[in-house]
Amino acid sequence: MSAVDASPVTSGTILRFLRVTLHVGFAGLLAVGVLRLLIQPEGRNGRYFFIALSVLLAVVYLVGTVAEKRFSTGALERNPRRFAVVWLALITLIWAVLMLGSVDFSWLVFPLFFLHLHLLPRWVGPSMVVLMTVGVILAQWMSTGASAPPLPVIVGPLFGAAFAVVTSKAYLLLYQEGEVQRRAADELRRTRAELAATQHESGVLAERARLAREIHDTLAQGFSSIILVSRAALRSLNSGDVESSKESLDMIEATAAENLAEARNFVRGLSAPALAEASLVESLSRLCTKTQREAAARGGSLRCSFRLDGEPVDLPQPYKVTLLRAAQASLANVWLHAKAGSAVVSLAFLGSEVTLDVFDDGRGFEPEKLADTVAGRADGSGFGLQSLHERVLAQHGTLAIESAPGEGTVVAIRLPLGMGTNAGQGEIA
Repeated sequence: MSAVDASPVTSGTILRFLRVTLHVGFAGLLAVGVLRLLIQPEGRNGRYFFIALSVLLAVVYLVGTVAEKRFSTGALERNPRRFAVVWLALITLIWAVLMLGSVDFSWLVFPLFFLHLHLLPRWVGPSMVVLMTVGVILAQWMSTGASAPPLPVIVGPLFGAAFAVVTSKAYLLLYQEGEVQRRAADELRRTRAELAATQHESGVLAERARLAREIHDTLAQGFSSIILVSRAALRSLNSGDVESSKESLDMIEATAAENLAEARNFVRGLSAPALAEASLVESLSRLCTKTQREAAARGGSLRCSFRLDGEPVDLPQPYKVTLLRAAQASLANVWLHAKAGSAVVSLAFLGSEVTLDVFDDGRGFEPEKLADTVAGRADGSGFGLQSLHERVLAQHGTLAIESAPGEGTVVAIRLPLGMGTNAGQGEIA
């Protein structure tokens, strides 16, 4: 059995079919009346008058329907609906005169029923249908010459009137349904447009947030390091310590090269350059060495070490980037704010999760003030913890920060393994 593709029949299609049927029916019944006039004997009084009146009725009817059609398609600016009652009264009057001349025109009453029910107010339309039905019954009774109206003369018009009322009601219900569907379709299109705009805006905001995190955790920290090391180099030059100045300049060159690589990486949309050249374990170990060298170049004495627990497993690239950026941000806070003597970066693979802990023995802070720190400052600084939280949250992990004045700080990150996006929601404690 072959499938046959069929377009769905909508209420609008049915309404157009009914309108066309109404107009064709009116034209056909009018043509029948005219034809009956033409085949009557030549000497009948008023024959040509009623033929001319039939032509006038056709012209008036056609003008009204064409005007309504042109307005519905936008070809006519002024709405002809304001003249609908006058137009209907005119064609009804012409029809009544024609019916007096020939009872054959009485059958035009059936399409006129629909016009009266559609164009006139709720109580006026049915009243006119009753009057026209009585008029048709009287006209056909008089044409028979009988002393009492025959049953078909009564039943026919009554049945036609009842059928017209029922059909008109069905037409109205279809029209209302079509309007509901049209409004629903308009609302759906509007909702889709709003949703597309919202998704676009959300995507833009998400990309801005991602770039802000990347710039803070890489370029901003690199520039900050360059500024601090350059100040240390200037102090060494002023004191005549050429060797320390050379080491500081070497550190500035290396940091600037890393920043350049990160900037190019943003343009290409790739991951961290360090991870492209080495594993996460090697990258964290190098980061500790680099942090210790930068501290020494600035005249500090920060000892930074890396510790690995468990057997390393292959991590998704987003996990690697998150853990590396977290270590970079945490160590940047250590040498910028903690005034610590030592820091330890610990990476552990515990089967169901991978953890990263960054500990320092610095001056610490009050965790109650963490919310203000996460919110960032007006000058754009203080964005590190917020960035770190967003990164961990994006991987469905958890971030905990433990600290107290004079007791150092521990930044603990937990990312689920083997659960992907089904892991629990991230949180900051």
